[in-house]
Amino acid sequence: MENIDEVHSYMRFLKLLKYSGHTVKSYFGMLKNFVNWLNAPLEQLTSERILKYLAYLGDKGLAPKTINCYLETIRGFYEYLKHEHGLVSDNPVKPGYSLRLPRALPRFLSDAEIDLLFRTVRKSRDKAMFLIMLRCGLRVEEVANLTIGAVDFGSRMIKVLGGKWGRDRVVYMSYDASQALKAYLPVRPPSKSRGLFLVEKGLFRGKPISVRGIQRRIEYYSHKTGMSVSCHRLRHTMANQLLNADAMPVTIQELLGHNCLESVQRYCRASNPKVRRDYFNAMAMVLGRGMRSRQSLS
Repeated sequence: MENIDEVHSYMRFLKLLKYSGHTVKSYFGMLKNFVNWLNAPLEQLTSERILKYLAYLGDKGLAPKTINCYLETIRGFYEYLKHEHGLVSDNPVKPGYSLRLPRALPRFLSDAEIDLLFRTVRKSRDKAMFLIMLRCGLRVEEVANLTIGAVDFGSRMIKVLGGKWGRDRVVYMSYDASQALKAYLPVRPPSKSRGLFLVEKGLFRGKPISVRGIQRRIEYYSHKTGMSVSCHRLRHTMANQLLNADAMPVTIQELLGHNCLESVQRYCRASNPKVRRDYFNAMAMVLGRGMRSRQSLS
């Protein structure tokens, strides 16, 4: 297939930058589809042809969010071709080509839903994984990549290495997350792997559990409880709980590993309990001042 060697070269480049295996696999699939459609030398791509490709993806029934993923992947590929190979002098994928999307507010679990979920989870490994997401705010890829050495029980601290955008950060464990992890370690399968969470059965027993493996476990419990639960929703729930406990947005940004404060501000808009509490507290003060003012006049 024409251009596939350049795609493979880009995949090796992403691995050197510590992109997760899941991300690299996803990018490869999108770029393979693109170069197959292009069917021409990469340097012949024009902005007009990019617009035709977007129309082609739309005709296939792909959602705007998915089309934007394709677009960003191709843009990154051409940045690589420009700066690393000098194959093109200008990136034909312009920033303004992204489709505009309505940004849904983050969805989170209620206290009752959290209780139901963890009453249903029986496996020590699964309980520890899910509490690490709920209490520490880790992404599913970050949980899959955790090593035993990253956990410091004395300080109740976890070092998250090679997170999104290649950023390292430190997060902290709540008491229940720490206890769940301690309960899992004695039943963790014997293995030479440094990975923290391992496959427990079958051919891959003792190997680190994959991103998809973790997602399948949360899907299993979602079906079993009849609730809409996902790994990312556990992260959203942590952010919402911290906001309602009056944690500073910049603190939440650091713990979640967000690149900008705007991402955290979306949780603020979804955090109705805090808005409600702040409103009634403020109104009590306003009405109290008004009453004292009337009493002084009389």
